Amino acid sequence: QVQLVESGGGLVQPGGSLRLSCAASGFTFSTVVMSWYRQAPGKERELVASIGSIGSITNYADSVKGRFTISRENAKNAVFLQMNSLKPEDTAVYYCSPRGWAKWGQGTQVTVSS
Repeated sequence: QVQLVESGGGLVQPGGSLRLSCAASGFTFSTVVMSWYRQAPGKERELVASIGSIGSITNYADSVKGRFTISRENAKNAVFLQMNSLKPEDTAVYYCSPRGWAKWGQGTQVTVSS
């Protein structure tokens, strides 16, 4: 079965950086588009970034463009999200998932606060 384990979240001050990691298993990782999503308290889950199966194509939500970078390492079944210049509005639980599958792990909490 599909398993997704996110890590790397934490508490960071505005302007700081975090790198999220996601370990995936239970499917052929190298053939699917992978995405990061986030859900803030009281809000719907939103798509943050996506990366094509071989990593050559990436897409970002306007709210994170220029600050976040998604990458993947197919040999390790892993996808990453480098988050720079973090803002309080980036506070949320972050999830990775194959795009469109609606399969979720436990997520990792990111809190941006001074």
